[in-house]
Amino acid sequence: MMTRSQQGRPNRLTRPSIAIAAAVAVTAGVVAAAPDAKTAAPAGPKLSLIAASKSVTLDSWKDDPGVYLDLGTYLTSEKGAFELKVTRKSYKDPVVAKQIIRNGKKTTTKTLPAGLVKDFAGLPGFMTVDVTDAAGKSVLKKTESFCPNNASGRVRPDAPANSKYPQSCPSNPFTLGSVWGVENGWAANTFAGYYSAPVQLPAGKYTAKVSVTKKYRDLFGIANKPQSVKVVVRERSWEEGEGVSASAAPSSAKSAHGAHAGHSAAADPAPSAHDAHAGHGAPARTDAPAAATTGAGPTFNVGHGPYPPAPPALPWALKKQAAEKQAAGKDAFGAQGFSAARVGDRAGQTDGSRQAPGVQPNAKRPTGKATVPNVPKPDLRSLPAYGITVSDGYEDVPGKDYLAFSANVWNAGPAKLVVDGFRSPGKKLMDAYQYFYDAKGKQVGYTPTGTMEWDPRPGHEHWHFTDFASYRLLKADKKETVRSGKEAFCLANTDAVDYTVKNANWHPSNTDLSTACGQENSISVREVLDVGSGDTYTQALPGQSFDITNLPNGTYYIQVLANPENRLKETNHKNNSALRKVVLGGKKGARTVKVPAHHLVNAN
Repeated sequence: MMTRSQQGRPNRLTRPSIAIAAAVAVTAGVVAAAPDAKTAAPAGPKLSLIAASKSVTLDSWKDDPGVYLDLGTYLTSEKGAFELKVTRKSYKDPVVAKQIIRNGKKTTTKTLPAGLVKDFAGLPGFMTVDVTDAAGKSVLKKTESFCPNNASGRVRPDAPANSKYPQSCPSNPFTLGSVWGVENGWAANTFAGYYSAPVQLPAGKYTAKVSVTKKYRDLFGIANKPQSVKVVVRERSWEEGEGVSASAAPSSAKSAHGAHAGHSAAADPAPSAHDAHAGHGAPARTDAPAAATTGAGPTFNVGHGPYPPAPPALPWALKKQAAEKQAAGKDAFGAQGFSAARVGDRAGQTDGSRQAPGVQPNAKRPTGKATVPNVPKPDLRSLPAYGITVSDGYEDVPGKDYLAFSANVWNAGPAKLVVDGFRSPGKKLMDAYQYFYDAKGKQVGYTPTGTMEWDPRPGHEHWHFTDFASYRLLKADKKETVRSGKEAFCLANTDAVDYTVKNANWHPSNTDLSTACGQENSISVREVLDVGSGDTYTQALPGQSFDITNLPNGTYYIQVLANPENRLKETNHKNNSALRKVVLGGKKGARTVKVPAHHLVNAN
């Protein structure tokens, strides 16, 4: 759950990790490696573990100790894309992972061993990292998971310019389906970014040996070829300003904090390279605003998930330029290093630091007769509540007990939800319209669907579509006892809930509120919930969470209800409600909550 500092209150940025993934500069000849002599390579792409650099320098900050093991190792895929489809039929059923193997027009599937993959966060126990000190003594050994969708880049110039796969692996506990993949001719960073816990290593010199575990080598025909990387751990102090130029550091912090608090850092359609880089988790990193619910892309908005994804893999050209600056006696991380290089996708460079532009509403308010044509429509569904905890009223409402939680409404398709808001001059509310499209994407109809309102509260400051969802606390007999004050929402594709449904968009737009929900002076706004994606809101503030101060102990249900007034046109209105059982206990001022497992999902 969010801390108080993450609820629109002043929030100090954490110290920068400057987690810079080593660049992928590998020729096809370097990538080539033979499988184990005793292991016949199965049908499918050729996978290899590589190290983009022989040495890396990692930082440990004095007041925030810990080192992120971004060692610059990658898994490459050649002779085809490495693709996995991960699903579960329901929350009563286990997760099933299948490899999709495409050979020309022929497609085959290979089901991974039962129980190997238990959730949607990646392949568990995929690799081991052994770290020895300068004397050769083992100081750290750990096993790590691997998300094939991690920040990635091309390993050869004739590889596809863009990867078709999503940018991260979802970790919402109620995810239903996901697609993981490494594009043909690409490499995926094995470092899990901020999902990977930092390790404790004193300043000094080390050697890290990275290996793919045997079960995955056998499963995918990967050569037993560990990668060795020299590691220098240096202790840093933010106050010293080392490694970040005096001009760059305040700019980075300001940019990241502004995106977190005001949702405006990404509003500029053409941000500078330095600001764009800072806003995506490096060099400055903010506290995550909510539970780790990623899947759709990075966002820094109060009340919404998710954490930033793994930091982007910086392109070879950028790494090389920094090295050349450093060799010339200049600060590789200062204004003449990073800030002089461009970060982003363009010809010859793919670095994973994408940020979706804001979608634009129609130029004018719709005219003519409103119609609801017989074309595909969205299907809004609710996920059970999670991230459930008891909090007090802070300094805002002292002496109160609140039940806080996270909730998600997602779109199962087959059509995306598109809502435009238009404001008449001088009016406070926008008139909202839902749009409909035929199979070719042509707009063929619209209907009025309520209003949008401006939310001026710190941490919001964007336009909310009214009556999108409702949250209610039900008694054991499932009759309403408390209703949340939160009824209006800005729609953003924060979570990849099921990318295996028909027409799921693996690269949705408006993945963060700064691009999705407009400014106070906006005359019109377009908000979209794409197929396969959902929007997580964390209800933690008084007025949003449930006031349980005077409720008796016992069993209750949190109801998440999508489209409560049926204002939006859907394919199915009968699947809009989800319930999550909770048991309240304790005494006033010290209330407790127990959250039983929801079938096989044991996450509070």
